[in-house]
Amino acid sequence: MAEVVKMPKMSDTMTEGVLAKWHKKVGDKVKSGDVLAEIETDKATMDFESYQDGTLLYIGIQEGAAAPVDAVIAVLGKEGEDYKSLLDQAGSAPAAEPAKEAAPVADKAPAATPAPAAAKVDLSSIPATVIRMPLLSDTMTEGTIEKWNFKVGDKVKADDSLADVATDKATMEVVGYEAGTLLYIGVKEGEAAQVNGIIAIVGKEGTDITPLLQDGGSAPAAEAAAPAAEAKSEAAPTAAAETESSSSDDSRVKASPLARKIAKDKGINLNDVKGSAEGGRIIKKDVEEYTPSAKAAAPAAEAAPAAAPSAAPAKAAIVLPTFTGEEKFSERPVTQMRKAISRRLSESLFTAPHFYVTMSIDMDQAITARNRMNEVAPVKISFNDFVVKACAVALRQHPAINSSFLGDKIRTNEHVHVGVAVAVDEGLLVPVIKFADGKSLSHISVEVKEFAGKAKSKKLQPAEMEGSTFTISNLGMFGVDEFTAIINTPNACILAVSGIQAVPVVKNGAVVPGNVMKVTLSADHRVVDGATAAAFLQTLKQLLEEPVRLLI
Repeated sequence: MAEVVKMPKMSDTMTEGVLAKWHKKVGDKVKSGDVLAEIETDKATMDFESYQDGTLLYIGIQEGAAAPVDAVIAVLGKEGEDYKSLLDQAGSAPAAEPAKEAAPVADKAPAATPAPAAAKVDLSSIPATVIRMPLLSDTMTEGTIEKWNFKVGDKVKADDSLADVATDKATMEVVGYEAGTLLYIGVKEGEAAQVNGIIAIVGKEGTDITPLLQDGGSAPAAEAAAPAAEAKSEAAPTAAAETESSSSDDSRVKASPLARKIAKDKGINLNDVKGSAEGGRIIKKDVEEYTPSAKAAAPAAEAAPAAAPSAAPAKAAIVLPTFTGEEKFSERPVTQMRKAISRRLSESLFTAPHFYVTMSIDMDQAITARNRMNEVAPVKISFNDFVVKACAVALRQHPAINSSFLGDKIRTNEHVHVGVAVAVDEGLLVPVIKFADGKSLSHISVEVKEFAGKAKSKKLQPAEMEGSTFTISNLGMFGVDEFTAIINTPNACILAVSGIQAVPVVKNGAVVPGNVMKVTLSADHRVVDGATAAAFLQTLKQLLEEPVRLLI
């Protein structure tokens, strides 16, 4: 019975294909696994194989024309069979290549083929069709079944996607193009099958498929061997001609359009390239792997024998060792804390127009002052405590930095509450040092340490994380040179504090060792202007470079 051949879906994004070249014409005998045509998709030019045996009765699309996925492009059946009813059902009209051309073509077939044809008659009487692993790319040798979309016993339609196959380039769908019951699955999920290997059988429920399985294992190899043998026998009497063909026309060489284009770009004559596909056909891989052979160099050597002694030997190809790794990953659910961080920081970054101002601060005097203070202070004072205190004092002098944007109004806070970002396993918490401008360095140090301990033990109360008017994010303890931070809304600004770096600095016209800390202010441009941000950082710099100012 005649069957329509539809434009296959060869990639996930393919909506139509261009018929680059037909390898069969009306009247030709076609075997399962034969390359019918080359189809150009949105990703590559691929071979399209037949999944059934028969005679090509009809071609519905000419070379160079495009057709949507699932459009009828050909009809296969018995010689002389009426196929017009199939075209009417599919909504297509017969093309200019009628089936009557099949007769004269068939008369030209070699007389030596009756035996194989007779062997196929028994199999064709079985109401079932073998589905083979398709050739989905020029370089594909095998495909891995990632997922079966049906199980044995399920009813399938001609346009159903039977399985997802992972090739060497992408994961694609395999369409059976047959309606019936899925009688057999030959490859399990996760396993690989060679191109043309049997992966499934679709047919009438209850059909004995044993003969198909017994014949199917060797059929592709036998079919492929025949043209190879013919090619070898034809090659013997013409070897001498081929030796001199590198400079002749290569338009009659069997090659895919993609391979022909690459060869043209590289200036390679296809007569010199050996094809690895069926019947010696040249594909993309053959052209890319081609290197000029010794025979091409021979004429040049004869033309200039004097230059031969001085020619440098060819450089040996570099062979890299094979390394096989395993791709692994783990997943975990998003915690409520991480969801809150994601939501708030996304809103801040994409709503508030951020701008950034960076300043370098000489920390020599701050280091000296801290060492002297820690000799007598009841608690150890950190550089972060210095920064918190200096920011609090500077905010008093620059109230615009201590502001919030509230949509239809700007709030300028007259109190100073400094939020200090603390990293915990689940994310980030910001406890608040309230009225920081009126507290001593020792007082600030005690509160910061207490809040950090509560944050890590998950005992921080909501009231202790509310009401900040300005935020500090300090990564100095990790040796960070410089970074920017996202504003902690509704604050108008956040200060990113980096590590103290020992670098050469210029003092009194001389280069001397120095200790420099970089700070970057992220500001909401709806509230703060660049000059205001720079003035705040200038005050902060003066306070930290002369720590005695913090005690006034």
